[in-house]
Amino acid sequence: MKPPYGITSRILKLVSSISEKIGEVNSAHLNKPPTELRKKNRIKTIQSSLEIEGNAMTVKQITDLLDEKRVIAPQKDILEVKNAIEVYDKLDKFNLFDINSLLSAHKVLMKGLIESAGRFRTTSVGIVKGERVGHIAPPGKMVHALIKSLLSYLENDDDLLLIKSCVFHYEFEFIHPFLDGNGRMGRLWQTLILREYSPVFEFLPIETLIKERQHDYYSALSKSDNQGHSTLFIEFILQIINTSLEELLRTQKVTLSQEGRILHFRKEVGNSYFTRQDYLRIYKGISQATASRDLKEATEKKVIEKIGDKRTTKYKFIE
Repeated sequence: MKPPYGITSRILKLVSSISEKIGEVNSAHLNKPPTELRKKNRIKTIQSSLEIEGNAMTVKQITDLLDEKRVIAPQKDILEVKNAIEVYDKLDKFNLFDINSLLSAHKVLMKGLIESAGRFRTTSVGIVKGERVGHIAPPGKMVHALIKSLLSYLENDDDLLLIKSCVFHYEFEFIHPFLDGNGRMGRLWQTLILREYSPVFEFLPIETLIKERQHDYYSALSKSDNQGHSTLFIEFILQIINTSLEELLRTQKVTLSQEGRILHFRKEVGNSYFTRQDYLRIYKGISQATASRDLKEATEKKVIEKIGDKRTTKYKFIE
């Protein structure tokens, strides 16, 4: 069964804007960031997602923990971080449409924190906001069927994966399938979904902006509850994604060096023959003269070999 939501003009504008920015990200070769940036962004993701849930550890403390340095912090906070590091390191092992993968991820994320890690709740729960119950989740006996239906929608519905990732996030929070860890699991699974849309999302710290707008995040969830559909929440999360991509392009867009361009291009073509025009198709922002200079320098350094002359010239990377 398809969850209730509408496609508004705002949603369409945001999807268009995000798609354009993904194109810019790909052109700037930011879709696969360098190792150090991936590590930095992963730490920001973990810190932000856990801070939303009350974890007090800082980016520096998490960095120190990764570097196996001594960290002074509550044991519960340290365990939450270690679990989060482990689960994000295992993203490749999870099938985003599989209910057992979902349970396995929760088991890793919440091990040692709750007895029911990796198991759906069987009791009824209410989410308290302030001094009142803000949301009554569906009965425990319905959870398995609801999550199964949600995963089926995610796999089979024709809507854009970008939109479905937001719908999943909302519906997951609404169902509240676990006794604890629902917020961090919802954000984790949306990351898993989004990276199917573009690899840039695996290391884009969307959670940092959610943390900064935490009140708006919970407000969008609450208002969507009251309206009986997730349209408002979809708009909110798409705006977060759009802003995250804006920040990435503003702060990380750099001009690659000749060596950097050649190394990146090698990943694109492998051992196949290529021409200068093939090189320019990847690097649309450089001139023909720059492309010729890049290839000439790489040839002189014996990184590539040149075959033919003038219009028949082809190149191939030397193994």
